[in-house]
Amino acid sequence: MKKFSAEELKNIYKARKQKLFDFMNENGITAMVFEDTEERRDPAVRYFTGHPSDALWICSKDGKNTLVPWDENLARERSVDVKIVPYNKYDRKNTTAVREVLKSFKISDTRLKVELPPVTPYPLFLQYIDALDNWDVLCREKSGHEFVRNLRACKDEYEIECTKEAGRIGDLIIDKIDAGIDDGSIKTEMDVALLIERELRVNGCEKTGFDTLAAGPSRSFAIHAFPGYTSAPWPGKGLSILDFGVIFEGYTSDTTLTVVKNATPEQEALVKLVEKAAQEALPYYKAGEQIRIAGIAADDVFKKAKREMPHTLGHGIGLEIHEFPRVSGKQPQELVFKPGMIVTLEPGLYDPELGGVRLENDVLITENGNEVITHSRILWK
Repeated sequence: MKKFSAEELKNIYKARKQKLFDFMNENGITAMVFEDTEERRDPAVRYFTGHPSDALWICSKDGKNTLVPWDENLARERSVDVKIVPYNKYDRKNTTAVREVLKSFKISDTRLKVELPPVTPYPLFLQYIDALDNWDVLCREKSGHEFVRNLRACKDEYEIECTKEAGRIGDLIIDKIDAGIDDGSIKTEMDVALLIERELRVNGCEKTGFDTLAAGPSRSFAIHAFPGYTSAPWPGKGLSILDFGVIFEGYTSDTTLTVVKNATPEQEALVKLVEKAAQEALPYYKAGEQIRIAGIAADDVFKKAKREMPHTLGHGIGLEIHEFPRVSGKQPQELVFKPGMIVTLEPGLYDPELGGVRLENDVLITENGNEVITHSRILWK
């Protein structure tokens, strides 16, 4: 992975914030509040500050911004280009923290408008109204927070490098899994799940992107097996699925492989359909193309075989495992792929009798097409 200097990282974080400040000025928003707590997680705090979790981030349209972290030491170690005031200073109360930080900004607008996260509970919203008596307190869907969601969909250079590194490490793990099946060291769903947990940390990742889903032939009919993994045989005779991701510097990969072992002709036919759907849809993952076209291309492959995929073709990834946009034939025509988006391509079919198959990789949309940045595959055994 490319190494970024402290100055380069500072400039990257500054550029992200400036896009938000410009939006706020254009839309008459004086200040905004972002909350990443156990009750309401918002990775936008990490996106704008570098601080990994448990903090408020408050900013104003003139560029003032303050991080209010639960862990001050961690914030001083990890945050970038932000003023830090510990949560303890405000008696660990959000409304007090927001009120006092906004006072410190010394904003002189004749009309003061502050936007809260749209997920703010109504009782807490009322508490903010009481605490901010000289402010118009806004809590709405079409807001600066939605702008941030869309902003995060197109990754900058640092985000792309982090996601590629997560993908590279995921690929190494897939190779180890392939070898482990062959040498007999992987015999159960638990074996493969725990191998992933160990190897991602050996390679410098933070954690899995989500709970690993390892399903042998008796459970692979489920889109997301429940529980995520057991001590049951994996892989077994038929179709076995493994869906996992690893997080590097906050950014996750997301891949799914299917192991085919002593399969019937009907099971092999499912696999071939999924592979064909991936091949047909991939060329439409390109800048300027309507997102729905890729979804339609995959759906058409299945329709011709009188099959139907029960989930969307893909989704954005980044600081969250599911980000904007969704890849589906039902998306509006005006929603198009843009350079910098990293989205999954994951056709799948699931049959209660035959089992399930899914093939998933992560695709970077580039100026001139796409780059598949993970290398999951069908493993034939």
